[in-house]
Amino acid sequence: MRTILQAENLEKVYRVGSVDVHALRGVSLEAEEGEFIAIMGPSGCGKSTMLHLLGGLLTPSSGRIVIDDEDLTATTDARRTDIRRRKIGFVFQRFNLFPTLTAEGNLRLAERIHAGGDGGKDDPERRREILRLLQLEDKMHHKPLELSGGEQQRVALARALVNRPAIVLADEPTGNLDSENSAIVLNMFQEMNFRFNQTIIMITHNPEAAAMCRRIIQMRDGQIVAPGPRVQI
Repeated sequence: MRTILQAENLEKVYRVGSVDVHALRGVSLEAEEGEFIAIMGPSGCGKSTMLHLLGGLLTPSSGRIVIDDEDLTATTDARRTDIRRRKIGFVFQRFNLFPTLTAEGNLRLAERIHAGGDGGKDDPERRREILRLLQLEDKMHHKPLELSGGEQQRVALARALVNRPAIVLADEPTGNLDSENSAIVLNMFQEMNFRFNQTIIMITHNPEAAAMCRRIIQMRDGQIVAPGPRVQI
């Protein structure tokens, strides 16, 4: 399989007053096209920092990140934003939906952002397909406050998937969900991984969620302590 994401010797240091706090200490990893990876570890071990670096939301203090043969750490802010917009989808524990837009409207906005804001992309069939797969077809005209927490997270997942990004980064996507909605979201991650060969990297504290992945990476104290073997599911 082709390597789609590569991180080399990532360091991230935050300055807190007069103290340097090392969030990441020389982290390296590779993800192949179509992998489904879980990242686990105790709170404060650097999982979310690493995910934000991989997605280009933060810049490392040192080290290198390559996404689909493009170096995020050796380019301009504008180019990094363009790579993120075209190739990466994000799902967060907090749903981060626009409250004044319907479920379909949130997906339509994601399409516009993917197209660079010029309105050139409009794929209602794709939006309906994603909402149908996530059992939200009858909710497409509902706004976030008219949806349950589980339904809002499924809309957030639909928004991340609508443009078929090569990589989906998910930060505790089931952290605020009950067991029924967690199962729906995790099953959809797995189906999108199989159906569209998308690479998914998911932070989770839930061992049941991690068990659905093809590889489990363990972190502690800003380092990867167990890279995990690749397995077929």
